[in-house]
Amino acid sequence: MDVGFCTDTGIVREINQDSYYCSDIDELPLFVVADGMGGQNAGEVASMLAISTMKEVLYEFKDKLLNDEIEIPYFINLALSRANYKIYKQSLENERFSGMGTTVTLAFIKSNKIYIGHVGDSRAYLIRESKLIQLTQDHSLVAELVRNGSITEEEAINHPQKNIITRAIGTEKEVKVDITSIDILTGDIIILCTDGLSNMVSDKDILKIMLSSENMQEACDKLTYIANERGGFDNTTVLAIRIE
Repeated sequence: MDVGFCTDTGIVREINQDSYYCSDIDELPLFVVADGMGGQNAGEVASMLAISTMKEVLYEFKDKLLNDEIEIPYFINLALSRANYKIYKQSLENERFSGMGTTVTLAFIKSNKIYIGHVGDSRAYLIRESKLIQLTQDHSLVAELVRNGSITEEEAINHPQKNIITRAIGTEKEVKVDITSIDILTGDIIILCTDGLSNMVSDKDILKIMLSSENMQEACDKLTYIANERGGFDNTTVLAIRIE
């Protein structure tokens, strides 16, 4: 696999509340991006707590995952539910972290399949045969308005309620996780990104940069640079994996 990643505070924000993770267990390639939200440093705390919990659960179930003793969807749901509990609990116990939460979008590659776990408005994309396909649905108010036909995709771009998320990790006692899987093919590119990228760089430009870059690191660096060139209003994190 060719893997690249980049995270950047952007031009406007003072703190980077995004976090990401690339597993160091070669046989269990897990990739995660998280976009925290909350006042002061609370969003940063939430996203880091989600990432650390994912890593903790991966190592806890390492042997069972390697021996196919548990299903990947079960692992994803368990890890994100545990992260949800930890963040929610800390937000109740510490007034400084009240109301904090985070998006999480992950990719787990095993047995010629890609498993996607998703909560929030970060995204997972697939590039196959020079086409960009969004694998996740945004859990946001504006995305729901588009899906039910209340507004158009064009109207959604600059909608005043664009940042309202309808589902996140840590904001409620329990969380529903979207989990999907697709067969993997040589040449596939999986992209995980926070909305700092998807709000600033169009799908068309994401595809163009990905296909024209020599490797995934170059592509991630270029995409982050473009997001900042176009305003850099938010933190940007992008993680890309090409199957070789």
